[in-house]
Amino acid sequence: MKKTTQEQQVIEVLRKVGGYATLRKLNELVDFSTWATKTPEASVRRIVQNSPEIFKIQPGLWALEEMRENVLRKFELKPGNRKSEDVFTHGYYQGLLVEIGKYRHQITYVPAQDQNRLFIDKRLGEITDTIELPSFTHEDLRRKAKTIDVIWFNERQMPSGFYEVEHTTDIKNSLSKFYELQDFNAGFYIVADACRMKEYEDKLHVSMFKVIENRVKFLDYKRVVNMYEGLKKVDVSVW
Repeated sequence: MKKTTQEQQVIEVLRKVGGYATLRKLNELVDFSTWATKTPEASVRRIVQNSPEIFKIQPGLWALEEMRENVLRKFELKPGNRKSEDVFTHGYYQGLLVEIGKYRHQITYVPAQDQNRLFIDKRLGEITDTIELPSFTHEDLRRKAKTIDVIWFNERQMPSGFYEVEHTTDIKNSLSKFYELQDFNAGFYIVADACRMKEYEDKLHVSMFKVIENRVKFLDYKRVVNMYEGLKKVDVSVW
C-alpha cells in the first residue's frame, strides 16, 4: 500500500473541513503521530506555502485550489473586485483581534456597522462577547468609542485596548479617536500592513498627538497573524 504523504494528509484535512482552514486549525486537526519530525507545525507551514493544490486567501488562511470557486463565494470574495477583498481583509483582522482578546479573557466588541462582516465563515457579531458597547463613560465619549474597530474590556467592563484596523483608511482619523479617549487606562493600537509604518510614524509625531505618542503602538498584519497562530505558546501580553 502506498504511503500517504504529509502533503496529502494536509489536503485531506482541508477537504474534510470544507476546503479551507487557518494554519492554526490545521495544526490542531492534522494527525502528526506518523510524522518523523520534531517540528510538524513548521512542516505544515511549508506544505501550504509550496503545494500547488493549496492557495492563500489571507496570511494564515489557506484553501484548496479544487474548491477555489466555492470557497471564494462563501467568503463573498469576488476575484479582481478590490472592494470585496478590502472588506474581507478588514473583517479578517478584526476577527483575529477578537479571538486573541477572548483568549485573554477580555470582553470583546466591534461596532454595529461591522457586526455583519465576515471573519472567515462567521459574522463578527457572532464571535464577539457583546454587541452593545458597555456603559463605561458619558455619552459623548461612548459615541466616539462606538466606531473603534475592536475594543477589549476587562472584567470590570472598562476598556483595556482600543484597536483600529487601517487597511485603506486614513490613520490620522484613528489617532484623533485615540486622542479623545486618552483618559482611559487602555492601550491604543494601529493595525495595518507593514508598508504603512512610515505613514503611521509621520502622522503620529505631530504636535497635536504628542500627549499620546508614547501610548500608541503599531501592529503589522504579520505580527497579529503570528500571535493568533501561537496563542497556546505565546503570552500576548508582550504587546
